[in-house]
Amino acid sequence: MWAQIFEQLINGLVQGGIYALIAVGYTMVYGIIQLINFAHGEIYMFGAYFGLILITVFHIPFWFALPLAMLLCALLGMLIDYVAYRPLRTAPRLSALITAIGISIALQNLARIFWTAEPQVYPPDSLPSLFDNVIPLPGGGTLPYRDVFILLIAVVLMIILNLLIYYTRIGKAMRACAQNAVAANLMGINANRVILATFAVGSALGAVAGVMVGLSENVTPTMGYYKGVAAFAAAVLGGIGSVTGAIVGGLLIGIAEAFGADLHSGYRIAFAYIIMILVILIRPTGLFGKATSKRA
Repeated sequence: MWAQIFEQLINGLVQGGIYALIAVGYTMVYGIIQLINFAHGEIYMFGAYFGLILITVFHIPFWFALPLAMLLCALLGMLIDYVAYRPLRTAPRLSALITAIGISIALQNLARIFWTAEPQVYPPDSLPSLFDNVIPLPGGGTLPYRDVFILLIAVVLMIILNLLIYYTRIGKAMRACAQNAVAANLMGINANRVILATFAVGSALGAVAGVMVGLSENVTPTMGYYKGVAAFAAAVLGGIGSVTGAIVGGLLIGIAEAFGADLHSGYRIAFAYIIMILVILIRPTGLFGKATSKRA
């Protein structure tokens, strides 16, 4: 029994790491421009396709394909902000929200045009042979090296992200714009450049999640919707706008899904959303969110 619980906990942490990588993109953008970027799930999906094309078509080794996919998604995120969101900076918030939904649908259909709707997979022989190994667990279970790698890269990237936010010049500019964009502009901070950097960082993390999921699941044009909704739930659970909250929320959603699937496979998503709803009912701002008020 304990061995099974431990194995499900590991599975939940791996899934939670994926959700955390995606949720950070939602929460960083919202923290600065108060926009729910519903196209972020599709950036994650493009990350999976970019990695697949770089490996299968251009025959680039996995360890080089991963950072290249991050770079391509960072450029895609910046392009979306520059073309779709920047012209709406002063428009009503609903306009930007509708635009985000439109971009999401457009990217899904663009993926269908480029790669068709047929599920695709990363060829096993193109992946590092290290991923074929497993670690024995107590009770007879096993932990694939692939899952260990996903956990490690998620932890490392989250540490790097926090160092970026709290100890670099661009990170300080991000926090300044999140606190008060007008005041940041008056202090000489170029808000548009900071927002572009925010989209780039969030999109690059989404690309990592896409490639990691592609290692074990089918790559499809709609994969961004399902993982994107769960990651958005994680961001809301942790407190939208809080990077720490996105990380914790992602882990909690992942663990809830793992144990929910253990009870009944059909309730995998339901348990995660039940937890989110309960937390929001008790604490509407999420676990790490802060209540704010605006003067009339």
